[in-house]
Amino acid sequence: MVESTRRLIAVPTENPPGAHYEDCLTLLEGVLRDCGLEPRREGHCLLAFHGSGQRTVYFSGHYDVVPHATEGQFEAEVRGENLFGRGSSDMKSGLVSMIYAVRALRECGTKLDGRVGLVLVPDEETAGPRGSRYLESAGLLGEHGVAMFTPEPTGGVIWNASRGAISLRVTIRGKAAHVGLQHQGVNAFESMLNVARRLQRLKAEVETRHTAYRIEPAAARHSILMLGGQCESGANFNTVPGTCSFTIDRRVNPEENQAMEKRRLLDELRGTEVEILQEGAAGGSDSNSPAGRALAAAIEEVLGKPAEFTLCPGLLETRFYSAKGIPAFAYGPGLLSVSHGPTEFVPLRNIGNCAAIYALTAARILNPL
Repeated sequence: MVESTRRLIAVPTENPPGAHYEDCLTLLEGVLRDCGLEPRREGHCLLAFHGSGQRTVYFSGHYDVVPHATEGQFEAEVRGENLFGRGSSDMKSGLVSMIYAVRALRECGTKLDGRVGLVLVPDEETAGPRGSRYLESAGLLGEHGVAMFTPEPTGGVIWNASRGAISLRVTIRGKAAHVGLQHQGVNAFESMLNVARRLQRLKAEVETRHTAYRIEPAAARHSILMLGGQCESGANFNTVPGTCSFTIDRRVNPEENQAMEKRRLLDELRGTEVEILQEGAAGGSDSNSPAGRALAAAIEEVLGKPAEFTLCPGLLETRFYSAKGIPAFAYGPGLLSVSHGPTEFVPLRNIGNCAAIYALTAARILNPL
């Protein structure tokens, strides 16, 4: 399992731009075949099934990783009890865990009333246009699904809900001029300040709200409107800025109405140019559903401690499944605290533990007796 993870890390599937997808798909096909499965491609996605019948438990994960890796980060290295490398935590170790969970079910001869579906997708880091969103548009996502699990780096907890996202880039246009002739220009930066003030008033109102889903610390329960993640203005210090742009990242709690929150944002941005960078709905699943109980029981059996359910602070692909009424949960071997960073790693023991948890969960759901 560690060697399979190392080989996957060595393929630099940075997204954007979506590099080396073909190389990664070829490698994943080999790993699946080594586990006795017959993969099939759907665009840039890879599907494989074990078992028979319609009732399907989906294990779904993404093989793309965030860009701007540090030097040598695609050369996976075991140091002590951890495996380091870009994608080790988010989520190439998780892909291996879910694949080997199916291998365990096969080799143990576990009888299933239904099947387990492995879904390997790209583009999760950019909202899924060639991944889960593509499968959804093709009518292939979640067919006959009774549960879905994704091995995101949850750090030992279960994410049974996630926030929605509305990410925008706003551009204000003015007229450039030399500073000595500023009366001939129109200052786009100053116009931007007027827009930002309106948004700050909205931010103050939005961030008084909080979710009923469990998440720690308490400050993390509040809804989010972040301004200025990226900002750009003007051409030089002595030139009236002819353009000014900045980003807005609105994270919507599951209890909020996403369409209404989007309209409120756009109303405050009247008279500006708006580009939608990312948009995804919030979602949530009942921790007391059969799928939630099965996952929690498997975690307690393998790790010897009760499972905890919390809200994910970001956006999850579980939303595609929960929108179809399929209970969907995130649980993986990685750690959110180190994911995307220059020292990303995964504890080696977590890879095997996660595989065991996924295998037991599928067995409980598809063969509850």
